[in-house]
Amino acid sequence: MKMTPLNQIHRQLGARMVDFGGWDMPVQYSGVIAEHLAVRGAAGLFDVSHMGEIEVSGAQAFDFLQYATTNDVAKLVDGQIQYTAMCYETGGVVDDLTLYRFAADRYLLCVNASNSDKDFAWLQDLLKGSNFTDVTLVNRSDEYAQLALQGPRSVEILEKLTTSDLGAIIFYHFAEGEVAGVKTIISRTGYTGEDGFELYCSTTDGVKLWEELMKVGEPLGLLPIGLGARDTLRLEKAYALYGHEITAEIMPIEARLAWITKLKKGPFVGRDAMIKAKEAGLKRKLIGLTLTASGVPREGYPVLCDGKDVGYVTSGTMSPSLKKGIALALVDSSVADSDKPLEVGIRKRQIGAERTVPPFVK
Repeated sequence: MKMTPLNQIHRQLGARMVDFGGWDMPVQYSGVIAEHLAVRGAAGLFDVSHMGEIEVSGAQAFDFLQYATTNDVAKLVDGQIQYTAMCYETGGVVDDLTLYRFAADRYLLCVNASNSDKDFAWLQDLLKGSNFTDVTLVNRSDEYAQLALQGPRSVEILEKLTTSDLGAIIFYHFAEGEVAGVKTIISRTGYTGEDGFELYCSTTDGVKLWEELMKVGEPLGLLPIGLGARDTLRLEKAYALYGHEITAEIMPIEARLAWITKLKKGPFVGRDAMIKAKEAGLKRKLIGLTLTASGVPREGYPVLCDGKDVGYVTSGTMSPSLKKGIALALVDSSVADSDKPLEVGIRKRQIGAERTVPPFVK
């Protein structure tokens, strides 16, 4: 099992560790609910060093990424980030990712932890079978530690450790600077739905960066946060998680990700299959559900309409903010936008569920 540079710290803090995609990761420290509410109310610090980083460079890097990803890379300028996806020819998703533009001939892809080796191999195979001759791919995942500082007090905390102009790093942009004397890429995206930063540094500096952030942040309410709260936070904002809302069998246009799927930009992998599916009429759609009675919707639970199975829960939880069961579900298009009552099958019960336009927490 792989370990991040901070595993010893997590264990010293009494974190409960789990196998996450082959990585030994903290699922919680003080408890999922307490950690979740700390991020919503103050700030939380996540170790996300398990995420993968792939560098794409060369004179044809732009052209290659325009073909390999679904979003329009032409919209990026230096210092900007784009949420996008890579798809198979079938239209199913290889992975979703964030794409960082350092220059017209240099980009960094931040990919999901359990997919990093698969993603790199897929890009290599795609490059070999193409006419892109001036492109270099380097898997730099082992070179980076990555911390995520999230929450309404994240700016107040981070500005104590850096001279970088955080106000100039607007949403989905990044800058290179120093934090606590550590050379860092400072980006501002946020998988929690709160304001916050992702801090990329050398693996050898990860522990120092964590300790300095906690030192200045604890008086302001900063807590270490595990993957359990990371999941409830992203679900309240209805953000997709690979393996749940998007998979090799689920197209992004089925999963509320048409906005990152630019079918009009020109050829890219999976485009033809998605155009064909769209023209034929999508058979299923991802929707939000809020339970009308007590219960916790879990992944895989059936969604019912008139007693018939019409889909399934892709992600579900008891929302710590709303204190209600919430879920994302992939259901038949015929009932997705209808007024017919829906239910979620939870063990031997069928609990009423209201369609909810995401996000669940505004």
